[in-house]
Amino acid sequence: MPRSKSPPPVTPDGRYIVVRGRLWRKSNPALTPDERQALVDALMQARRAIRTAMAHDDAPGLRQARTQVYAAKVALGERGPVWWDDGAPDLNRHMVHTTGYADWYRDASRP
Repeated sequence: MPRSKSPPPVTPDGRYIVVRGRLWRKSNPALTPDERQALVDALMQARRAIRTAMAHDDAPGLRQARTQVYAAKVALGERGPVWWDDGAPDLNRHMVHTTGYADWYRDASRP
């Protein structure tokens, strides 16, 4: 029987998810569902373009596709300037145990 996959933990402030102990910035919650879906669709299309470019050894196509992936991630709020305005630093890609979320994560990880 397949194991159901639970969603990754979300920091109490809703800014990050934790995957394998690393913080990843969440999408901007101010995006409408339609905006977010259009950006996710563009992201997935760009990722497919990366796969195709790699399969065809297409260096210019690969650069273009990677640029499109980055642009979609910036538009989603997952890269580039942070979407919050309280001056908190961006901890994207940091290991959770080295941040102010360490105690929360340790406590949340206990059964």
